Amino acid sequence: MNKKQKRWRNRILVALAIFVAVYVVEETGVLTRLFGTPGDVYASFALFLVPYLIAGHDVLTKAWRNIRRGEAFDEAFLMTVATIGAFAMVFFPETEPHMAEGAAVMLFYQVGELFQSYAVGKSRKSIADMMDIAPDYANIEQDGQLVEVDPDEVAVGSVIVVKPGERVPIDGVVVEGASQLDAAALTGESMPRHVEAGAEIISGCINMTGTLRVRTTKPFGESTVSRILELVENASEKKARTENFITRFARVYTPTVCVAALALAVVPPLLGMGAWSDWILRGLTFLVVSCPCALVISVPLSFFGGIGGASKLGILVKGSNYLEQLAHVDTVVFDKTGTLTSGTFNVVAVHAEKGFTEDEVLACAAHAEAFSDHPIAVSVRAAYPGKVDQARVGNAQEESGHGVSATVDGHAVLVGNDKLMREHGGTWHECELTGTVLHVMVDGAYAGHIVIADVVKPDAAETIRSLHAAGVKKCVMLTGDRQDVAEAVASELGLDEVHAQLLPEDKVNAVEKLLAQEREGGKLAFVGDGINDAPVLTRADVGIAMGAMGSDAAIEAADIVLMDDKPSNIARAMDVARKTMRIVWQNIVFAIGVKVLILVLAAFGMANMWLAVFGDVGVAVIAILNAMRCMNVKNV
Repeated sequence: MNKKQKRWRNRILVALAIFVAVYVVEETGVLTRLFGTPGDVYASFALFLVPYLIAGHDVLTKAWRNIRRGEAFDEAFLMTVATIGAFAMVFFPETEPHMAEGAAVMLFYQVGELFQSYAVGKSRKSIADMMDIAPDYANIEQDGQLVEVDPDEVAVGSVIVVKPGERVPIDGVVVEGASQLDAAALTGESMPRHVEAGAEIISGCINMTGTLRVRTTKPFGESTVSRILELVENASEKKARTENFITRFARVYTPTVCVAALALAVVPPLLGMGAWSDWILRGLTFLVVSCPCALVISVPLSFFGGIGGASKLGILVKGSNYLEQLAHVDTVVFDKTGTLTSGTFNVVAVHAEKGFTEDEVLACAAHAEAFSDHPIAVSVRAAYPGKVDQARVGNAQEESGHGVSATVDGHAVLVGNDKLMREHGGTWHECELTGTVLHVMVDGAYAGHIVIADVVKPDAAETIRSLHAAGVKKCVMLTGDRQDVAEAVASELGLDEVHAQLLPEDKVNAVEKLLAQEREGGKLAFVGDGINDAPVLTRADVGIAMGAMGSDAAIEAADIVLMDDKPSNIARAMDVARKTMRIVWQNIVFAIGVKVLILVLAAFGMANMWLAVFGDVGVAVIAILNAMRCMNVKNV
């Protein structure tokens, strides 16, 4: 609780203590013995007025301020009219006094409001914890001394120093040092990441062990931490259809019930159907029950809690409207590279011919590729367990885009595709494995081949299983890669459809066709990470971007961002969305159902003010407690 909430709580406790004391004094007949009749009624009026004003003076002030602005019809107005009306029943001597109910309504209304404030604060804290990633400063070196400067002042390409315990203020590349980075606030990962010279790091992570020197690659305003904060700050502006409906409903509902309550209090006694006091009391009870607190509080709180809960998992939702749409997704379309696969080439197999060993084949290829910066060459060198000695290599050159040739330890080595083999009159054979095949020839003899492939992410298969288990009807992969590679990945993961060799515009067309096949009420989500995925992310009902390594364009175009690049979090995000929507509708049905029941009872004079208090404050508190479950993502 913050200081304001503590003062609020203390004020309510004081009012409650006074209320209980006055209630006991009244019920034990002390007032009657002291003041007689009807003096006891007026004494009760004065005494109950004290806790009423202590608890509700701010509600009365708010109602008066809104009336002066022409915005009368809100909860404060309903509470003010109903409670003042309850106290005004003192002017009808033939009725029982209702000052206790009037004070109780205001008191418990404030309890509900405090509860709401606490719940919203707790939900905000889950988001604020993540927003605490904002760095206060960056260290730059000047004249041999570290100087703290505003991150906005650091130019791209500058070298900053990140000491142990500090947050990385700006995205960049490590140029010196090694350390462990805690990325839990960004991605939800519990395990720290090891980084050293050459590693790309993102802002918002906490440097845990060693001092790092980092060359910045982006201005602070475009860095990961700035983008995250902007997404979170804008999330509340994009309301779900259900949330907008409740807002519109309250605007119409509140003045309607005010008119209905007035009619209930005035029309029947004018028609001679009973005493004025009875019907006024029914109208006041009707007003208390009709207050839409439970709906206007719990529905936005549920969405806010859902967004906060998702943020704990490293899932950024840009607005409650996207959370609502995600709950109805029944088709998920994936990009392949960087989404279902790691997006980096890895050696998956080395097959040696007779007379050669696998180690010899890999050693020859790694040395022949010693001077190449091609991703395939990098992956071959990474797979070689020894150290590549460039001194052993001579005459290395590219062979017309088909591979490389070099002299390694005096032996002529060729490494490349079948076209390179054909050009040099070599013999070779294909491999049954799917991927890029590098043939290796040594002194004119075929030594074997190396298979390189983009490796499927460890949790990709689990993702597809989880989505199918969650009721997703169709999981589709779109890729610009070769058909055989795409089909191999699709078969391994259990995808329902695969479309390969697509250009960016082909992906949009494929999504358009899938959208046309969507059933009524169903939604399509697209998951991607590349610049070429931005158009498709925008076109889908729900665009999901891989955030940690995803392109800026993809993250900007997406509606939901997965900060840890794990596709399995898509299913978790859907679980959060569906749980949120279940809770939203539970609150709507419960609140409206209870209120309608008590409103009917109030209209027929079968509900007293105490039942009205439950119908308003009790229902609101129960709905708020239910809404707070959205923040609990441990069991999702």
